[in-house]
Amino acid sequence: MKLLLATVAAFAVISTISAAVRGKAPTKQLNDGNHIPSLGLGSFGFDEIRKMRQAVWDAVQAGYRHIDTAALYGNEVEIGKGIADVIKQGIVKREDLFITTKLWNDKHGRNQVVPALRESLQKLGLEYVDLYLIHSPEATDAQGNTIKVDVAETWQGMEEAKRLGLARSIGVSNFNIEQIDRIIKNSNFVPSVNQIEIHPSNTKEKEVADCFERGIVVVAYSPFGFFVSRAGGGNVVNRNDPKLLNIARKYNKSINQVILRYELDRDLIPIPKSTNPQRIAENINVFDFQLTPEEIGIVGSFNQNKSIFD
Repeated sequence: MKLLLATVAAFAVISTISAAVRGKAPTKQLNDGNHIPSLGLGSFGFDEIRKMRQAVWDAVQAGYRHIDTAALYGNEVEIGKGIADVIKQGIVKREDLFITTKLWNDKHGRNQVVPALRESLQKLGLEYVDLYLIHSPEATDAQGNTIKVDVAETWQGMEEAKRLGLARSIGVSNFNIEQIDRIIKNSNFVPSVNQIEIHPSNTKEKEVADCFERGIVVVAYSPFGFFVSRAGGGNVVNRNDPKLLNIARKYNKSINQVILRYELDRDLIPIPKSTNPQRIAENINVFDFQLTPEEIGIVGSFNQNKSIFD
């Protein structure tokens, strides 16, 4: 809890870029000077690939400018179509958007990274992505068998992608402290981002504090955790808990909005996933209130140190 409250006290400086230009979410400056919107649209969900084109449209209309995908998700083509739609209609320009995709485990060889990114760019219909992440520190062959590839070698390929201008920023996902150490000791660029599972049932305070000390921004995926999921062996959180309801009533917000605000007030970047237009709009309507340190502590008290993934 001390780490959590210390994190709350150490808010990063929010960019002065106009929200009218970048959407509803204010932006944060990354350690390479680029800027990332402080809330994005997640897209993981193999059963909803065909819905992602419309979801991108709905999200941009609602004020999102940050869209997250990955080679693994199989939806880069549909997301690319959604991006093309909103640009063609003049709703945004390409430079108004912040697009993230990820390198999958079977492309960890140094010479595999750039070709893998070029393939993702072709599917997305883009000349560059704003952020490219190593999806996982685990390397596999094409059949999914674990193989030995040093993450420092993979990172060299990521640096090449940045030098070529194919990725404006580069980072990692699902990396622990030791794995980040390995990269930093053998690199020219410190990762700009670490994207990890964070929600009230899995607060990851130690990992978050370590990233902040290094100047690494933390993106929180699956931000609702057990408030919406029964996976992973954890206890489903009682959405009708009086303490949570009192906070929601105080601000005239939903429980989901309170959870997202909790993560924003920890200086995290949540990327809630939805294909429902009403929920998409609700999820970004969280920049007109702020939780107190006591309320942040209440939401964080639901921590179980449990992942929703097996």
